[in-house]
Amino acid sequence: MPDAVDFGDAGPNTLKHVADVAGPLKLPMLEQMGLGNIVPLSGVPACATPLAAWGRMAERSAAKDSTTGHWEMAGVVMQEPFRVYADGFPPEIIHSFTRIAGIEPLGNIPASGTEIIQHLGPEHMCSGRPIVYTSTDSVFQIAAHEDVIPVARLYDICAEMRDVLDLYRVGRVIARPFAGNEQHGYVRTTRRRDFSMPPPQPTMLDMLQEHNIEVGAVGKISDIFCGRGIDLRVSTASNAEGMKATQEHLQQMERGLLFTNLIDFDMMYGHRRDSVGFAGALQELDIWLGEFLSQLRDSDLLIITADHGCDPTMPGTDHTREYVPLLVYTPRIQEGADLGARTSFADISATILQNFALRGSIGVSFLQQLSAG
Repeated sequence: MPDAVDFGDAGPNTLKHVADVAGPLKLPMLEQMGLGNIVPLSGVPACATPLAAWGRMAERSAAKDSTTGHWEMAGVVMQEPFRVYADGFPPEIIHSFTRIAGIEPLGNIPASGTEIIQHLGPEHMCSGRPIVYTSTDSVFQIAAHEDVIPVARLYDICAEMRDVLDLYRVGRVIARPFAGNEQHGYVRTTRRRDFSMPPPQPTMLDMLQEHNIEVGAVGKISDIFCGRGIDLRVSTASNAEGMKATQEHLQQMERGLLFTNLIDFDMMYGHRRDSVGFAGALQELDIWLGEFLSQLRDSDLLIITADHGCDPTMPGTDHTREYVPLLVYTPRIQEGADLGARTSFADISATILQNFALRGSIGVSFLQQLSAG
């Protein structure tokens, strides 16, 4: 995006750079849908008659984190970003943590989660002190070995810290359980849980629920929206679980919205600067889409996008400020239209609400452009 330099990014382009490093990509389904029409990709040329409508979206919110990106998709634009604590948290926050946890934490530094548990894991095991750390995101992360602090207790600590950190505009408190030992190494378990600030105003999820339209959340969606406006919550630990759950629950849903987050692109490959792994995850998604699209009904509408960039070729491990891809498919489309450069992720909420004959989003719907296509 034009303002990427203001966010510390120099020319990020997640998909293009992954294709340049790990390509040429082989994504026949996404190619047919028009992914190569959005941005030139090694191995994924533009399609003359794409199956899906295509475009790209700019983020209006003043941030590049997961919570803000998802909220904007749901119609809430953040003018003031969450606060980050690049040098660790101030004494008053750590004092509150110590009071809640009953013990002073280790760490309180910006760090990689996989690295800090190796470094402080042995001391944590001996002392019982939880490990607190942050990142370039607005996150307060608490790591604890499951044999030292039971997961339920870790969740309770996170929930109480969530109340404290609302005043400090910290976007998420994240429980990071881990297992293992010093000899063989420590590994994070699948029982991560995010405790987000609640959206400051109603989202499209709230509006749909108010009108008795079912809302299902797959992956970390429910955590990001604090469970608000959500009827069905399905936790997942990988892209594979997310895709499977999406397929299963869509078959059971007569009318409603199923909102899925596929976590591996960000957590496993973007932050860890693994372009080859990112490319492999794209190929897994492509194979799944080949089967999934054939199961969609004429009345179904599929929107594929992202909540931010996470370019694994950029310095550091942060998200990246860039346009996100937009692919929109329904079996009723004869040929996909160019949806252009959208000025906000909120166009998704406007489209979804219009699809259910509702209003209320600040975005601009592209539903009629699909009909024209």
